[in-house]
Amino acid sequence: MKACILSVSGPELTPGEAALFAAEDPWGVILMGRSCVSRMQVRKLIADIWNATGRETLIFIDQEGGRVARLKAPEWPLFPRGADYAALYERDKALGREATWLGHRLIASELAALSIHADCSPVVDLPVPGAHDVIGDRAFGTEPEQAADLARAALEGLTAGGVAGVIKHIPGHGRSVADSHLELPRVTAGQNELAKDFDAFARVADAPMAMTAHIAYEAYDPGRAATVSKVMIQQIIRDRIGFDGLLMTDDLGMKALGGSLTERADASIVAGCDVLLHCSGFLKDAGAILAEMTEVAQAAPHLSGKAASRAAAADAIAKKVQPFEPAPAWARFHELIPPPGAMA
Repeated sequence: MKACILSVSGPELTPGEAALFAAEDPWGVILMGRSCVSRMQVRKLIADIWNATGRETLIFIDQEGGRVARLKAPEWPLFPRGADYAALYERDKALGREATWLGHRLIASELAALSIHADCSPVVDLPVPGAHDVIGDRAFGTEPEQAADLARAALEGLTAGGVAGVIKHIPGHGRSVADSHLELPRVTAGQNELAKDFDAFARVADAPMAMTAHIAYEAYDPGRAATVSKVMIQQIIRDRIGFDGLLMTDDLGMKALGGSLTERADASIVAGCDVLLHCSGFLKDAGAILAEMTEVAQAAPHLSGKAASRAAAADAIAKKVQPFEPAPAWARFHELIPPPGAMA
């Protein structure tokens, strides 16, 4: 089993992708929006992925709610933004926590019904004035206590539904003044300022998985993205924040990282990442996506040691689903956060 998470170029698994999955056996597969059309289609796609790998490979998705949602309406329900949960929390902390747990328990119910058992959510980043809006309304707040309180509620809601959460983007993307999809953001804040960002993640350091930030923190390792920085991973993420779960890269295809995909993969593993993530978010041609995935898969090491143990712990969450009645949960959820248009 290779220490990587690969994607699919469209709504169906191509013969080339099936052959790659069979040969390289990626630990996980992430579904992008291009691969999610209908419930029946997604279930068949996942069955085909499992048939190619010969096992029930862990399936990931980005389903935060708001503008980051691969499962779109009207086929799937709309879920609120992080900012919507934050607004309720600021009025009533208990109701904010309840709504966040319910919303993510309902997301988990939707995902698990499709055999998706890992969600790249929640966001724990703390946006600051003047930063790029790549985080913006995705955040649960601007203070570590609030962001972490709601992130924990989100993680617990997902876990109750048999879905492992991925906190992101560790150790903090909120100060970025550029979009790491397009270039390497360089955060110039000092260590005292960054302590606030790190604190938010430290409060949820027991999360099963985390995704790195493709950001250079000039106060610690100038010019080097955290994803490929031993300083940031070993000294900050592992030691200072105390995160000991599975650490995956953000998408290796993002332009924040220089060099070839093989060089990016090698640098990420050497720095201390457990698993390589590749989504091909910029590409539309199936052949180009397959070529990039092949390069990443071949560069990925076999999953072993602590990385394998951390992966097994995330896998185990999929087998623990607590009893749940969606209908009354939806009713209560809509009392707490009315659906769009309900107040019109």
